[in-house]
Amino acid sequence: MRILVQKFGGSSLATLELRQQALQHILQAYEKGKKIVVVVSAMGRKGDSFATDTLLDFFSQIVVNPPLREKDLVLSCGEVIAAAVMAAEIKQAGYAAIALTGWQAGVITDEDFGQAEIIRIKKERILKQLQEGKIVVVAGFQGASENGEITTLGRGGSDTSAVAIAAALGAEQVEIYSDVSAVMTADPRIVPEARPIKNIGYQEVLQMAREGAKIIHPRAIDIALQYNLPLLLKKTGDPSPGTLVTHQRINDGKSLINKPKVVTGITHVTGLAQISFPKIDKHQLEEILKQFSAAGISIDLINFSPQEKMFTVNCTECSRVRQILHAHGFDAQIKEGVAKVTVVGSGIRGVPGVMSMIVTALNRAQIPILQTADSHINISCLIPEKDVSKAVRFLHREFGLDEE
Repeated sequence: MRILVQKFGGSSLATLELRQQALQHILQAYEKGKKIVVVVSAMGRKGDSFATDTLLDFFSQIVVNPPLREKDLVLSCGEVIAAAVMAAEIKQAGYAAIALTGWQAGVITDEDFGQAEIIRIKKERILKQLQEGKIVVVAGFQGASENGEITTLGRGGSDTSAVAIAAALGAEQVEIYSDVSAVMTADPRIVPEARPIKNIGYQEVLQMAREGAKIIHPRAIDIALQYNLPLLLKKTGDPSPGTLVTHQRINDGKSLINKPKVVTGITHVTGLAQISFPKIDKHQLEEILKQFSAAGISIDLINFSPQEKMFTVNCTECSRVRQILHAHGFDAQIKEGVAKVTVVGSGIRGVPGVMSMIVTALNRAQIPILQTADSHINISCLIPEKDVSKAVRFLHREFGLDEE
């Protein structure tokens, strides 16, 4: 069987008009002879009747700090409703379809409520329905444990559901439909000249997703990479080709250093705080990191030297960070109002001059660099949050990303 998995985000299902656009994508693929599995998120966004955040607000107003198990039961309802509605609309259009909850579709998870991990997919029921000629609509973001406990997969869980199901079925490709037409070279709200990226490698798009680009959940990319499963990222109702994610990326332009473009895109993350320890020994550092780990506080942009230790956390964690530091008598400087800009590209590794271009661009914009970190496909700089938009624009221009 030639199986195609199509995933539609909540913003693609919020209204009848949008669902009709999604329906056209589904039926066009079906008419081409593909066996279609549709994975759906809850319809709409916060404020819409059945959106995940709306259900969460509803439950939280009734119960303060609702139990995780029961919260997962409530939150799973949004995707179940979306699957039932979408399957009914497919049937109304004259095609055979069936809606399945995550657990009916065979998505088996652990029992880490709220952020469950998929253990395996029992694919037999989906395959049976496909063999009978039906379009199978699966509620994303959810599954069930071996004991029958209903679980949710955390933010971006429907992306993960779609790619995991596709991998289990041996699908040809996964199409991810959202309100974004493609992976862009930068946030178009900041850089009007940002261009769609026609094709990109798994590692690059994974790094962009981790560094702030809201395109697809990193867990989904990890699975696609593992199974060499092509991903097509598109906007619902948009005829443009979108972005194809595979192992290979085709360089389609020249950079300012007259080589195939080494930089694919510029991403950014706001709302960070820099934690620095001017005087701390290795045993104190070890204790701090243990305390942060036990509290579930994630750290980033880690720079340790004999003179100073520093890293960043999300500003939402600052209150807990201060509590931990005060409780253990640690002296630290906490600088809020900072952000991270990241240059991403598979061509960065081993290419001289990339850091020089970053420094040149930020100096020209009169933006101080507070901290840096890098890997073989990205370089990140911590800067004042007020300068993020300017930094992204200057870097985008410096690396020629606005050029055809």
